[in-house]
Amino acid sequence: MTASTKQVLAERIHDRRVPDFFIVGQHKSGTTALYEMLRRHPQIYMPDLKEPRFFASDLRDLLQPAPGTAPETLEAYLSLFDAATEGQRIGEASPSYLRSRTAAGAIAAAQPGARIIAILREPASFLRSLHLHLLQEGVETQQDFRTAVINEEVVRAGRRVHRYTDHLDYVEQLRRYHAVFPREQVLVIIYDDFRRDNEATLRSVLRFLEVDDTGPLEVLEANPTARLRSGRLAQFSRRFLAGRGPVSRPVMALARTLASARMRKGLLRPLRRRLLQAEPPAPDVEFMLELRRRFKGEVVALSEYLGRDLVSLWGYDEVG
Repeated sequence: MTASTKQVLAERIHDRRVPDFFIVGQHKSGTTALYEMLRRHPQIYMPDLKEPRFFASDLRDLLQPAPGTAPETLEAYLSLFDAATEGQRIGEASPSYLRSRTAAGAIAAAQPGARIIAILREPASFLRSLHLHLLQEGVETQQDFRTAVINEEVVRAGRRVHRYTDHLDYVEQLRRYHAVFPREQVLVIIYDDFRRDNEATLRSVLRFLEVDDTGPLEVLEANPTARLRSGRLAQFSRRFLAGRGPVSRPVMALARTLASARMRKGLLRPLRRRLLQAEPPAPDVEFMLELRRRFKGEVVALSEYLGRDLVSLWGYDEVG
């Protein structure tokens, strides 16, 4: 981002409040649980819309948010935080910011003092969880995990293929943030630590954000990803909730007049889960080992970069 662009951005923001902190990722690594816990803290404000994705401009076409769910202008984005009271820390959680090549610089230009929170997960289990999630959302149509990952290398005319491994350039992703923020403003959480002791992790995040961490806290577990019952039903429900199609448009238009976005989501999400989800299938042990071999180099590099032995923690010392 050029100096002139930064100046224009600063002038447009004026005295509007910009988030003090950003949960930038990773997908399927507990970001929703962390978001829900933080927004319950009286000294923190986070909007109902969990993933504004505003600063991930390079991924906008790929992410394809439902119409009206993601702010497209700076004014619309900043208005998400208008309800925050004076003295509250304000933040947002858009896991796409970690993968985005533009988000780090754009966030730094808008809020140089921002605190950045990233949660990282063992690569093979992350990819499997992401695949199940994308099936639920109707984004992925390939039910077989191995085939879906292999297909990312195939160019299919007229159709985007979700590139799973783009999520796993951990060191490069962190370097983008360390290039524009001091290291003391970037907190990297390992998903295993979060799962093992979510309360201790939450308190460390609160200290990082410089809010009270001494009171009683409501802690939540990171939700496991369930298996999809029906791919076609998932695609239909996603289009319906997005207001696409002749049936969904009038129904969702009426719903928007009767209930807030948060209320609509609260009413429809349990129904969608009941219809679509079942217990996840057992992992393909052979393919999971193949993935671990493939990403061992990245785990070694990340261990060196963070100064923590993730090779042993994630069991990669047993991978040839």
